[in-house]
Amino acid sequence: MARNNLTIRPVTVNDAEDLLAIYRYYVERTAISFEYDVPTVEEFRGRIAHIIEKYPYLAAVRDGAIIGYAYAHPFVGRAAYDWSAELTIYIDRDCRHSGAGRALYEALEQALHRMSVLNLYACIGHTEIDDPYLTNSSEQFHAHMGFVTVGMFRKCGYKFGHWYDMIWMEKIIGTHGENQPALTPYPAIREVLL
Repeated sequence: MARNNLTIRPVTVNDAEDLLAIYRYYVERTAISFEYDVPTVEEFRGRIAHIIEKYPYLAAVRDGAIIGYAYAHPFVGRAAYDWSAELTIYIDRDCRHSGAGRALYEALEQALHRMSVLNLYACIGHTEIDDPYLTNSSEQFHAHMGFVTVGMFRKCGYKFGHWYDMIWMEKIIGTHGENQPALTPYPAIREVLL
């Protein structure tokens, strides 16, 4: 999928170094990620390999360089939650507000809808007062994409000497039925969407 010199394509394990270069900033310099330590490239490859077995993992590419990525993964991980997915997105810090986030989420939502996912969730760090490590721009982005806040955990994350809240945001993208069809793993529909 291409738009304004931006291409959205599936991620492979060979993209791990490029994605990790984007993610490193969020671990080391922000409370957007609650991880303290940057994963190794091998660990990141393993994370990608695990996710793409069932879910979409997409990269935004401009002028041959990956400038952002987004993926879906299990929400909670029990069978009854199969029709729900948690989303994660990271955009290169120098490419924010470029349209890449919207393009990634639109492509991700389309893929998840084709898989029969109905509920989308985002777990987002939240702060009462913006500080050098966290603003509420992720919450604002998700609200702009149609998500609503459905829950908050107070002061549950501690990073850089600050306590942060965590919010859950939700977006419903399908109709809930009594005889819901089984989820179709992303690899089975991937070619249809490219």
